Amino acid sequence: MSKILTDIINAHGGMKYWNSLDSVEIEMSAGGVLFITKGVKPLNHARLTIFTTHPEVVIHDYPVTGQTTRLLGDNLVEIVDAVGKVLQVRNRPRDVFRKVSRFFHWDTLDFAYFCGYAMWGYITAPFLFLHEGVDVKETNCAEGYNKFTVTFPQTLPVHCGNQEFSFDKEHHLNRLDYTAEVVGSWAKAAHFCDSYQLFDGLSLPTVRRVYPKLLFNKPMKFITLVAIDIHNVIPNVAVTD
Repeated sequence: MSKILTDIINAHGGMKYWNSLDSVEIEMSAGGVLFITKGVKPLNHARLTIFTTHPEVVIHDYPVTGQTTRLLGDNLVEIVDAVGKVLQVRNRPRDVFRKVSRFFHWDTLDFAYFCGYAMWGYITAPFLFLHEGVDVKETNCAEGYNKFTVTFPQTLPVHCGNQEFSFDKEHHLNRLDYTAEVVGSWAKAAHFCDSYQLFDGLSLPTVRRVYPKLLFNKPMKFITLVAIDIHNVIPNVAVTD
């Protein structure tokens, strides 16, 4: 790692602490124009378990109380009841977004896939930069700010293969730019992070706002595509024998 990337990792809790975790529990609310256009209900204090070493996410009490939705990368998304009986399952969930109908409406499994992989990427960054197959290049260094172009392998479920991450003078993630490919090749977004808080040893932004992006990287801040508020975070230390 370069010194700058090391400083960024340390500002978020450090690699040693991150490697001691097996998952992170988050309580969050989310809504915005994207929810409205896809016919999806906003999340209100939803609880997610996000695994740190691999792209697996559990959404508790979703879509209804007593049911659980699980994402396993790009391979599978499923809904189970309180005793573990599979109620719905979809293999290769990302492939479904190619259908024209997804332009107008998302079903429960569509949204679970989108929410799961997106939150996994948000919570695991910048530690995700050190995942096998991820390529990180510093592209710009203005006074007090550092920008990186990050290329992700096809084995990881992310918005798109190439994304830009900007960090402020405190080495906190300030903005990330990407194309939400499951929404459409035109869905270029500017995603802003704010209100960092320390949860045990993990430092994370608790306010995230996503806006459509115009030419010259200008965000349209009068349209909030997605608004995410993190209410609580509980890092889970891995149990070892």
